Amino acid sequence: MASKVFWMAVKHGEARDITQKKVGLLFHRTDLGVCIGKNDLVAIKMHFGEKENDTHIPSVLVRPVVDEIKGQNGKPFLTDTCVLYRSQRDNAVNHLMLSYDHGFTMDKIGAPVIIADGLVGNSEKEVEIPGKIFSKVSIAAIALEANAVIVLSHVTGHITTGIGGAIKNIGMGFASRKGKLRQHSVMKPAVKKKYCTGCGLCIPWCPADAIAMEEDAARIDSTLCIGCGECLTVCRFDAIQYDWNVDSRDLQKRIAEHALGVTIGRTNKIGYMNFLLSMTKDCDCWAKKQKPVLPDIGILASKDPVAIDAASLNLIQERTGRKLTDVSYPQVDPWVQIRHGEAIGLGSQEYELVELT
Repeated sequence: MASKVFWMAVKHGEARDITQKKVGLLFHRTDLGVCIGKNDLVAIKMHFGEKENDTHIPSVLVRPVVDEIKGQNGKPFLTDTCVLYRSQRDNAVNHLMLSYDHGFTMDKIGAPVIIADGLVGNSEKEVEIPGKIFSKVSIAAIALEANAVIVLSHVTGHITTGIGGAIKNIGMGFASRKGKLRQHSVMKPAVKKKYCTGCGLCIPWCPADAIAMEEDAARIDSTLCIGCGECLTVCRFDAIQYDWNVDSRDLQKRIAEHALGVTIGRTNKIGYMNFLLSMTKDCDCWAKKQKPVLPDIGILASKDPVAIDAASLNLIQERTGRKLTDVSYPQVDPWVQIRHGEAIGLGSQEYELVELT
């Protein structure tokens, strides 16, 4: 059965206050609030952006969601988890400070920020799932303790998954540190010596201390590597290689199965909004300013994470004439996570797109 995906167009360069009104209107008209009961603790899953990143979903566009939840007598809070790599988001204290710096404060949002997996990413619960890879997945405790969840995803390209959307936002974004390690364990990078300049930039960025210099070139110790991909993101000389046909596909499937761990047992208690605004080649985890590579298209809403990501990819191609991967990473097939998500019962890639005006 086709899932409904609602869409409200946003003109490129549209005034922020107009877009803000559309966010609240879309939430209200699509009945995302029906998943919220009186006094429900409602997690708003966010990505607060990395240091220097300014294309993440801004706080001004989150405020209408907070207000709508309060209008349903819910108690909203914003949340995300700690990351594996070295970053201002690898512990809850620095992560909170970064979120405040990016405008996610009580006076601007009207809701607190709580890091879902605790101080250093190990506050977790195991969830049994009918997966094809996992029978249990490790999910951030607060993600499961919340009575309802609203997922706000900034759609971007992604170096290992092809799309940063709803599935990745909850699958990787709500996984505990253990869950993230299980996902990334398939990513086994190696150094192409003919391209390595021996600059050593990758060494201090490796959170597992798995990289060392050997004969004027970097070498990755696969027994220590946790597969976080940090070396790939910082190398400027294309010296890090993956087997994209295997590694990316397996990673996407593992992400989808962790997403199932977040949604299982949450019938009618979770909703999704995808923001096709300021879309960049790389995700918001990159600690640098990025230029959008596609024009603004609009905001989508659905109760199905598979359908909303499928609709996002299709809408981008229909509206711009280009696939998201054409302007990001052509070697990565983002439909792997969508097909696998459907196969394990996460959602349906068949959808009915309803435009609201």
